[in-house]
Amino acid sequence: MTMKRIILSLMAVLAVVGLQAQTKYSHYYQDLPCAVEEVQEVVIPDYTVTLTDFGAVGDGETDCSEAFNAALKHLKKQGGGHLIVPNGKWLTGPIKLISNFDLHLEPQATILFSTNKELYVQPSDSLRDGSKKCYALVRGSKLENVSITGYGTLDGQGFYWRPVKQKKVSEDQWNEFLEMGGVTRPDGNSKNWKIWYPFNLKKNLNIPNIASDPIIQEKMRPHLVNITDSKNVLIEHVHLLNSPKFHLVPTRVQNLIIDGVNIRCPHWAQNGDAMDPGNVQVALIVNCNISCGDDGICMKGGVGQKGVDAGPQRDFLICNDTVYRAHGGFVIGSEFSGGMQRLVVKDCRFEGTDIGCRFKSAPGRGGWCEDIYCYNIIMKDILESAFLISSGYADKGAGVSATDSDDKNAFFPDWSNITFRNITCIGSKQAVEIQGLKGKPVHNILFDQVTIIGNKGGIKMEYAEDINFVNCMINPKPMPITDYKKIKNVRYNGQDPDAAD
Repeated sequence: MTMKRIILSLMAVLAVVGLQAQTKYSHYYQDLPCAVEEVQEVVIPDYTVTLTDFGAVGDGETDCSEAFNAALKHLKKQGGGHLIVPNGKWLTGPIKLISNFDLHLEPQATILFSTNKELYVQPSDSLRDGSKKCYALVRGSKLENVSITGYGTLDGQGFYWRPVKQKKVSEDQWNEFLEMGGVTRPDGNSKNWKIWYPFNLKKNLNIPNIASDPIIQEKMRPHLVNITDSKNVLIEHVHLLNSPKFHLVPTRVQNLIIDGVNIRCPHWAQNGDAMDPGNVQVALIVNCNISCGDDGICMKGGVGQKGVDAGPQRDFLICNDTVYRAHGGFVIGSEFSGGMQRLVVKDCRFEGTDIGCRFKSAPGRGGWCEDIYCYNIIMKDILESAFLISSGYADKGAGVSATDSDDKNAFFPDWSNITFRNITCIGSKQAVEIQGLKGKPVHNILFDQVTIIGNKGGIKMEYAEDINFVNCMINPKPMPITDYKKIKNVRYNGQDPDAAD
């Protein structure tokens, strides 16, 4: 550990053990395995207006963009406050948040984002491939004290943005997409299947293209909620549905609370991540319910030097969350160059996910880990591996051979200092899979009181050191280590894998 990291760690510990004001979140922080800095409540000025005060009509057809803009302009002049979105369907284009502001949705309120893609295109010069960036449907940057609350819904209508892989849907679903128009291209990974793109849709849908090519347009898909470079952010109770891409993307945020949020999109939704906080410092993700088309709760830390400059993802408490369909229940990566520090995941349930705990990265986007704890977790019906730690993620740059490279200056993943404790998995294809790199093995990983039953494969390891299984029961018996290469100092219930029963 560098001197800088030691000093930062000591400062964080001092901040935690110092006198902190008790909040409604304080009880979540009792008896943690390491000192995690506690989130503080977000305070919004006590001033309230209603969207209908500005001429909005909640019939799902009338464009309410001007009403939202007028309400936000008014609240900004007042120094902030609450905007109540009443029960109804409120059609709008992108929403730009302001500081000291709460967007509050009543239980039967739905903000329905327009399918007119042109509304989201940023007025900037085209990139080299002819694409432009698109605004997130809800966005904010350099804000302080901002929240989205209530039991209503943000519906991104992502069906009109996302490509669809034929192999992931039924024949009837595939035909429904073809009925919308669009174009198909061969699926490069599946010779007998195609990919449908929402490009050249039928005229009656009134959804024009925003690029000259379906592949270029695909790169322009926006996130549903993206808040960057901000402080004191609360997302509470809302339902996030059918994002064009990722649903909730807080980036470089200080003091983040995500409480009781429900996220839904189809399991076949391409890049349909639920929540992807990146380079966030001090966060609580609690009581959330997720079913999505890609990673569930995914920790990001930037790529290369930009990730380092943004600082580590640190002081996260993730608890009482449930993830159903997703590529991974709890995920780190693929990019985490800024590092991961003091992440605690507890009292969660992952059911029907492809992978339970999924840690993935590759050369050029890796970072370091410190005090990562996952415990008191139930997994059920995991389609692939219960635990996956991989430094050879397929999204690596072209021409990079992860297992043969030993360049220590290429932002290689340093998977270490990770504890999995009191975890039960009932049903999985593979129990544990660990893939390190030549010259950069996965190391210092503890599995303590981990039970995996109903699995087909046992433990696979390559380039791994100092891996310890303590009080574990991993089928199949008698030998759970089914495949291992280039490993050192691996112990299973106190024995060398070759001698373990």
